[in-house]
Amino acid sequence: MRPVRLMKVFVTRRIPTEGSAALARAADCEVEQWDSDEPIPSKDLERGVAGAHGLLCLLSDRIDKKLLDAAGANLKVISTMSVGVDHLALDEIKKRGIRVGYTPDVLTDATAELAVSLLLTTCRRLPEAIEEVKNGGWTSWKPLWMCGYGLTQSTVGIIGLGRIGQAIARCLKPFGVQRLLYTGRQPRPQEAEEFQAEFVSTQQLAAESDFIVVACSLTPATRGLCNKDFFQQMKKTAVFVNISRGEVVDQDDLYQALASGQIAAAGLDVTTPEPLPTNHPLLTLKNCEPNNHSVRKRS
Repeated sequence: MRPVRLMKVFVTRRIPTEGSAALARAADCEVEQWDSDEPIPSKDLERGVAGAHGLLCLLSDRIDKKLLDAAGANLKVISTMSVGVDHLALDEIKKRGIRVGYTPDVLTDATAELAVSLLLTTCRRLPEAIEEVKNGGWTSWKPLWMCGYGLTQSTVGIIGLGRIGQAIARCLKPFGVQRLLYTGRQPRPQEAEEFQAEFVSTQQLAAESDFIVVACSLTPATRGLCNKDFFQQMKKTAVFVNISRGEVVDQDDLYQALASGQIAAAGLDVTTPEPLPTNHPLLTLKNCEPNNHSVRKRS
C-alpha cells in the first residue's frame, strides 16, 4: 500500500543525488523541485513554496517576508545549502517559529584551499603570464618581467578568524609566513594560539599586511568594510583577496585602488552581483582576478 504523503517539501534547485535520495526515502514527504541548475525566478519560487512545510534553498534564493507570506502558516523548516545565512530574513523567520538548518563546515577546507590558490594565482600573476604565452608576448627570459610577490617572510592579515579563516591560516603555514594578523568582533586567543596570530584593529591590519584575505561573515558591521579608506591604508605592494561576500567590499573603491596602483592586485571569489556583467570595469584590469566559486562544490 502506498504511504500517505502529508508534508510538502519544496527544493529550489537540482541538488546532489544523495540529498534527493534522502528526501525520497522520507515516506511522509511529498517533494517538489525546481528542476534546473539555474536560479528559480521569484514568481515560481512563491508558487512553489505555497503551502510547503519544508523549504530547501540555496544562497542565491532571497527568503524574505514576502516569500514567507507566500509560503503560509504550514512552513516549519527552512534548510539552506550554504554556510552563510545572510539571504534569510532571520528576525522574521524567528518571529514565525520556523526552524533553520545550514551547512557550517561542509566547505571549510574547499574554501580555504580556494582562498590560498586564488592568493597564489594573483600574487604570482599566473593569468597574466598564461595570456602572454598565448598572445606571443613572451619573447625571452627577462629578470624583471612578470615579477610577483612572495609569501615567505611576509605578513598576512585575515579578516575573520572563524572556521574558514583558521583553515586558511593552517594552509599558509608551510609557505613561511612570518607574521599573521587577524581582526574581527573580538579576540580569539584560543584559536589564534595555533598560528601565533595577533589580534589588531582593521586599520592596523590594512596598513601592515602584505596579503589580506577577507573571510568574515556579512553583517551590518562588515557591509562595505573594505572601502576607499581601507584601501588607502594598504601598502602599494599589497594583494587583496575576498572569499567572504561581495557586499563586504565597495567594488567602485576597489576598482579605483587597482586602476590607480594604490594596491598591487586583487583576487575575488565573490562579487556583487554574481556573476559580474562581462562589461564590468573590474574585468578590464589585468591585476584583478575574479573567480567562479562554484568550483568549491567539487570538494
